[in-house]
Amino acid sequence: MKRLLILIGAAAVALFFIVYTILYFTNYSEGVRSGELIKLTSKGVLFKTWEGEISQGIAGAQLFQFSITDDAVVGQLENLQGKYVKITYIERYTSFFWLGDSRYFATKVEEETPPYPNTNY
Repeated sequence: MKRLLILIGAAAVALFFIVYTILYFTNYSEGVRSGELIKLTSKGVLFKTWEGEISQGIAGAQLFQFSITDDAVVGQLENLQGKYVKITYIERYTSFFWLGDSRYFATKVEEETPPYPNTNY
């Protein structure tokens, strides 16, 4: 009986790690979005995460929120605050609280020419 309980416990732990690995390392989708970088913040109490937001429409009509885990991307975004940017991202099935608030994770950022005339750029 004791051996059966140990086997069931080991199977439960193994199943947990398999599910965790699939959710953590598997990407649901990848893509590119462009817009004006309007927000970049580091937030959290125990686990600090970087969160960003771009406006994809006129007057912030459509917002895209994303998390950043790469410090190099954070540095690039800090220099591009208020500019029109192109964000390359991956979407995961879920997010864990120590990674960020969003399921979208920026992997690359480039400055982009805005599709509308604006002298602020």
